[in-house]
Amino acid sequence: MYHKDAFDEAFSKRSAIVALMATGIVVREIAPLLNDKWLDPPVVVVDDHCKYAIPITGGHHGANSIAGELFKNGVVQLPIITTATEASGVPNVENLAHMLSRDVINRDSTRQVNASFLHDSVDVLQLTGPKIVIVDEDVSVLSRTRGLHLVIGIGARKAIDKDAVLAAIDSGLTEAHSSIEDVRVIATAYLKTSERGIIDAAFELEKPVAFIPKQIINDTTNTSKSRSEMLGLVGVAEPCALALSNLRELVLAKRVYGGVTLAIAR
Repeated sequence: MYHKDAFDEAFSKRSAIVALMATGIVVREIAPLLNDKWLDPPVVVVDDHCKYAIPITGGHHGANSIAGELFKNGVVQLPIITTATEASGVPNVENLAHMLSRDVINRDSTRQVNASFLHDSVDVLQLTGPKIVIVDEDVSVLSRTRGLHLVIGIGARKAIDKDAVLAAIDSGLTEAHSSIEDVRVIATAYLKTSERGIIDAAFELEKPVAFIPKQIINDTTNTSKSRSEMLGLVGVAEPCALALSNLRELVLAKRVYGGVTLAIAR
């Protein structure tokens, strides 16, 4: 229940805030509390009639995602996204870091890199050491993976059911002697951006989904023969898993569970 110290308490105790009230009230209440966009909890405002979800602060740090989930679950009729990259449908450093379970080391760099995303593609490079790397101010550096290390690569027949995807993931992790807590991301081909079975399964498991572009899939080596060759791809499950893995090593080669093809890499 709202009271005069509600936002002060929420900022110190909550990882995110959804406020059911007027935007002006929220802006005035949180203004004195804002300190660091990387540390402040994301704040989303929802109007009394539940028409709109409006990220106020922390758009790249969770607020846009919260607004999107409120829309997907029928809580609001429209998420109002104003951050430039997400409004334009292009990536940003913060979301990529979250997807890969990494931290941004040089945070000031994100301004220039995100601005570049608006006009052109930005290369994502992974270096293995030992090395010494010198970077300019417009290069974002992500830390090593925080804890989670497995990538699940998934291919599936069209209109696959969510439960079939969940069952396949469970079977694959069991074979790999791992659990969903070890997984940092689920990866699939760019062709599957509208495949609700995969998307809904990932949402239920609280894992991000990465849609891997054709060029990256086909640049991946050491994958099994695949029927995806007819689509111009070297494969789906294995190359998608390897593309986002740290060691580029399969812990579970391609398996077929019903209509789902699955591979796990680390």
